[in-house]
Amino acid sequence: MNRFGFQISTARSIDLDRADAKLRQRLLEAVPSYRYCIGCGGCTATCSAGAFTDFNIRKTHFLFSRGEVDKLSPTPMPDVDLNKCMLCGKCTLVCPRGVNTRGLIMQMRQLLVNKQS
Repeated sequence: MNRFGFQISTARSIDLDRADAKLRQRLLEAVPSYRYCIGCGGCTATCSAGAFTDFNIRKTHFLFSRGEVDKLSPTPMPDVDLNKCMLCGKCTLVCPRGVNTRGLIMQMRQLLVNKQS
Protein backbone atom coordinates (compact mmCIF):
# COMPACT_ATOMS: atom_id res chain seq x y z
CA MET A 1 0.00 0.00 0.00
CA ASN A 2 1.39 3.38 -1.02
CA ARG A 3 1.27 6.26 1.42
CA PHE A 4 1.90 9.71 0.10
CA GLY A 5 2.99 11.42 3.29
CA PHE A 6 -0.44 11.88 4.77
CA GLN A 7 -3.21 9.77 6.11
CA ILE A 8 -6.92 10.39 5.98
CA SER A 9 -8.33 10.31 9.48
CA THR A 10 -11.64 8.75 10.28
CA ALA A 11 -14.59 11.07 10.65
CA ARG A 12 -15.67 11.93 14.14
CA SER A 13 -19.41 11.86 14.52
CA ILE A 14 -21.31 13.39 17.38
CA ASP A 15 -24.81 12.15 18.03
CA LEU A 16 -26.51 15.29 19.30
CA ASP A 17 -29.70 13.34 19.98
CA ARG A 18 -27.88 11.35 22.64
CA ALA A 19 -26.14 14.40 24.16
CA ASP A 20 -27.39 15.66 27.50
CA ALA A 21 -28.90 19.07 26.78
CA LYS A 22 -29.87 19.81 30.39
CA LEU A 23 -26.61 21.52 31.29
CA ARG A 24 -26.70 23.61 28.12
CA GLN A 25 -30.27 24.66 28.89
CA ARG A 26 -29.28 25.70 32.42
CA LEU A 27 -26.35 27.64 30.99
CA LEU A 28 -28.65 29.45 28.55
CA GLU A 29 -30.99 30.34 31.42
CA ALA A 30 -28.11 31.74 33.48
CA VAL A 31 -26.37 33.55 30.59
CA PRO A 32 -29.03 34.37 27.94
CA SER A 33 -26.52 36.17 25.70
CA TYR A 34 -24.90 32.79 24.98
CA ARG A 35 -27.63 32.25 22.34
CA TYR A 36 -26.01 34.91 20.18
CA CYS A 37 -22.59 33.26 19.91
CA ILE A 38 -21.69 32.71 16.25
CA GLY A 39 -18.41 30.92 16.92
CA CYS A 40 -16.26 33.58 15.24
CA GLY A 41 -13.25 32.94 17.52
CA GLY A 42 -12.67 36.56 18.51
CA CYS A 43 -12.71 35.51 22.15
CA THR A 44 -10.00 32.93 21.56
CA ALA A 45 -7.85 35.36 19.56
CA THR A 46 -7.68 37.87 22.44
CA CYS A 47 -7.53 35.40 25.31
CA SER A 48 -4.65 36.14 27.69
CA ALA A 49 -4.80 32.65 29.18
CA GLY A 50 -4.72 31.15 25.68
CA ALA A 51 -1.50 33.01 24.93
CA PHE A 52 0.30 31.26 27.79
CA THR A 53 -1.55 27.95 28.14
CA ASP A 54 -3.49 25.55 25.94
CA PHE A 55 -6.84 27.06 27.04
CA ASN A 56 -9.22 27.66 24.13
CA ILE A 57 -12.45 29.40 25.06
CA ARG A 58 -14.09 28.69 21.69
CA LYS A 59 -13.39 24.96 22.01
CA THR A 60 -14.79 25.08 25.53
CA HIS A 61 -18.02 26.68 24.30
CA PHE A 62 -18.50 24.09 21.58
CA LEU A 63 -17.75 21.12 23.84
CA PHE A 64 -20.27 22.36 26.38
CA SER A 65 -22.97 23.10 23.81
CA ARG A 66 -22.54 19.66 22.21
CA GLY A 67 -22.92 17.98 25.58
CA GLU A 68 -19.34 16.75 25.71
CA VAL A 69 -18.91 17.92 29.29
CA ASP A 70 -16.86 14.87 30.21
CA LYS A 71 -13.95 16.62 28.45
CA LEU A 72 -14.41 19.74 30.58
CA SER A 73 -13.48 20.07 34.19
CA PRO A 74 -13.68 22.76 36.86
CA THR A 75 -10.60 21.18 38.43
CA PRO A 76 -7.19 20.73 36.76
CA MET A 77 -7.26 17.94 34.17
CA PRO A 78 -5.29 17.26 30.99
CA ASP A 79 -8.06 18.07 28.48
CA VAL A 80 -9.75 21.44 28.90
CA ASP A 81 -9.28 23.05 32.28
CA LEU A 82 -11.80 25.81 32.97
CA ASN A 83 -9.61 27.15 35.76
CA LYS A 84 -7.01 28.30 33.23
CA CYS A 85 -9.34 31.18 32.37
CA MET A 86 -8.12 34.28 34.25
CA LEU A 87 -11.55 35.97 34.01
CA CYS A 88 -9.90 39.13 32.70
CA GLY A 89 -12.87 39.95 30.46
CA LYS A 90 -10.97 40.73 27.26
CA CYS A 91 -13.05 38.14 25.41
CA THR A 92 -16.25 39.90 26.45
CA LEU A 93 -14.93 43.23 25.19
CA VAL A 94 -14.17 41.96 21.69
CA CYS A 95 -17.27 39.80 21.19
CA PRO A 96 -19.17 41.22 18.17
CA ARG A 97 -22.44 39.74 19.46
CA GLY A 98 -22.14 40.93 23.07
CA VAL A 99 -21.90 37.49 24.65
CA ASN A 100 -21.01 37.63 28.33
CA THR A 101 -18.16 35.14 27.95
CA ARG A 102 -16.77 35.87 31.38
CA GLY A 103 -20.10 35.02 32.98
CA LEU A 104 -20.30 32.00 30.71
CA ILE A 105 -17.05 30.53 32.05
CA MET A 106 -18.10 31.19 35.65
CA GLN A 107 -21.47 29.48 35.07
CA MET A 108 -19.82 26.52 33.31
CA ARG A 109 -17.56 26.05 36.32
CA GLN A 110 -20.51 26.21 38.69
CA LEU A 111 -22.66 23.81 36.67
CA LEU A 112 -19.86 21.26 36.43
CA VAL A 113 -19.10 21.47 40.14
CA ASN A 114 -22.81 20.93 40.93
CA LYS A 115 -22.96 18.03 38.47
CA GLN A 116 -20.05 16.27 40.20
CA SER A 117 -21.65 16.70 43.64
